[in-house]
Amino acid sequence: MKLIVGLGNPGRSYEGTRHNIGFMVVDRLARELGTETLQWKQDAHGKALTARAGEVMLVKPQLFVNNSGIAVRALADMYKLPPEDIWVIHDDIDLPLGKIRIRVQGGSAGHNGVTSILAHVKSDRFVRFRLGIGRGKEDVTQGTRRNLHHRSVIAFVLSRFRQGEAGTMRHLIERGTDAVRGALMEGLDRAMQQYN
Repeated sequence: MKLIVGLGNPGRSYEGTRHNIGFMVVDRLARELGTETLQWKQDAHGKALTARAGEVMLVKPQLFVNNSGIAVRALADMYKLPPEDIWVIHDDIDLPLGKIRIRVQGGSAGHNGVTSILAHVKSDRFVRFRLGIGRGKEDVTQGTRRNLHHRSVIAFVLSRFRQGEAGTMRHLIERGTDAVRGALMEGLDRAMQQYN
């Protein structure tokens, strides 16, 4: 079985934010992989919403992004899954809006949700579908630019996509869904060749 985990924050106030792009992709996967009877349900530990379609378990952790690893570990233990069967879909501020990269192992690149999963799963051998949400920048003096400082990064990832980005966001959700579905059907290597 594959555990397909979309990262995001629970609650209405976070719907549609950049940090919740993982939730948006697994919601679309649920519609495309499932039947009319496929529904999100609270897991046995009360830490995630899950929806199962055959050998695929879709997951939306409900502990906020920074604590996602707790829910992922509980489900991996329950189903006795190795790290290789955990696929994580998350936003990536360092990728341009609309870009997708698939990575099989490595560090967190500063993403707190991935850091939490690394800490709780105790392995880096889970798959990451990194979805570019754009790099926020701010102007400082006389046209020079610098990366947003920590508080501004948080504000950026928790912001909603601007009206001018709506089409790119919808396309990113569609391509992210296609990437995961393609990897399930044709294998990770084929998906990586197509999207990386």
